[in-house]
Amino acid sequence: MINLAKRIVMTDLNKYVNVDKEIAGGTPVFKGTRVAVKTLFDHLEESSLNEFLEGFPSVSREQAEAVIEHAATMFLSEIAA
Repeated sequence: MINLAKRIVMTDLNKYVNVDKEIAGGTPVFKGTRVAVKTLFDHLEESSLNEFLEGFPSVSREQAEAVIEHAATMFLSEIAA
């Protein structure tokens, strides 16, 4: 059941995140940008989501929130396993 949930979440996440060896060497980036997803998490350690979005205007709030929701879902599913 958890594997199915992970596949569903990953399918949804593909609308917001791109992984392509030709873009940033295959590092996951927000779709349509060259902003690494890791940059969001690094930034949230120091400041707010609003500040991240102001600093990276090519990333939409919807993209950032989808990545955060995915991370939370994966974290919670691993703890529950």
